[in-house]
Amino acid sequence: MDYLALIQKLNACHGPAGDERQIAATLKSLAEPYADECRMDTMGNLIVHKKGNGPKVMFAAHMDSIGIIATHIDKDGYISFGKLGGIHPESILHTPFRFKNGVTGVVSLRQKVDLKDMTINDLYLDIGAKDKEQASRLVQVGDTAVSRMPAYALESRLVSPYMDNRISCIAMLEALSIIREHTSDLYFVFTTQEELGLRGSKTAAFGIDPDYGIAIDVTLGDELDSTQKGSSLLGGGAAIKVMDNSVICHPEMVETLETLAVSSKIPCQRDVITGGGTDAGSIHLTRAGVLTGGISIPCRYIHSPVEMVEKSDVSATARLIAALAEKTF
Repeated sequence: MDYLALIQKLNACHGPAGDERQIAATLKSLAEPYADECRMDTMGNLIVHKKGNGPKVMFAAHMDSIGIIATHIDKDGYISFGKLGGIHPESILHTPFRFKNGVTGVVSLRQKVDLKDMTINDLYLDIGAKDKEQASRLVQVGDTAVSRMPAYALESRLVSPYMDNRISCIAMLEALSIIREHTSDLYFVFTTQEELGLRGSKTAAFGIDPDYGIAIDVTLGDELDSTQKGSSLLGGGAAIKVMDNSVICHPEMVETLETLAVSSKIPCQRDVITGGGTDAGSIHLTRAGVLTGGISIPCRYIHSPVEMVEKSDVSATARLIAALAEKTF
């Protein structure tokens, strides 16, 4: 798959947490050729079903992104905003953001605030309006915006906003395209509102009631001096989750994934992080509990406009997803 072209296609969609309809429609069109059924649930989750007679296996990758929401327009046309998910002010200062209608603004800092003291409430968006009247014709309070930074390649690596978690959506699409024979009843779920507390996966898992659950997400990569934060390395292969702040993965799932990776000659490593979470956090607590694991793609600079991944890790993740989908439980 052309990962760069796909990430550009997905990032062209509007898809912040709570308004994922555009990206869901695009993912639906890409997944339909490999599915027996595609449907949307009440929360907006896209559920791609490949029917089987075996146990239910649910794969989940969230399609929502972090973003900002307009909260106030002042007399000079400047727009105050709040955050949707884990937005860090130092990561978005002086970067462009795009509203759903295409209006773009630049994030700026109020003049009386020192850089070292700034919070998200000290930032504002300048859309080039001359006054409140003009700005209000272009943007309304409650409108959401997403990063307009570009996606590009650096040798074997890709840089883009919203690798978290569009790159995992791409890995699931690739897995769908390479699955051959399977007995399990497979559900590939592109979930909503993960960035606001794992909301979409909670209702999707309740509705599907899977026997096995796998969250596909990014994990902390090997940034400079970051060895104490995460265990995964870019280029090290699919990262098999052991633990994060939302879940301790079932040992049986960790063992199953590692055995599949070795037998299929898929590069892999372990994923242990002491912060953050994934959809596994809500899936494993569904109903009477779900035997849950995770496969992660190492990523540098998470929740910034320049997240970085290694293409070979994406491929390894897709192959491991497919191997688990084809497994006879």
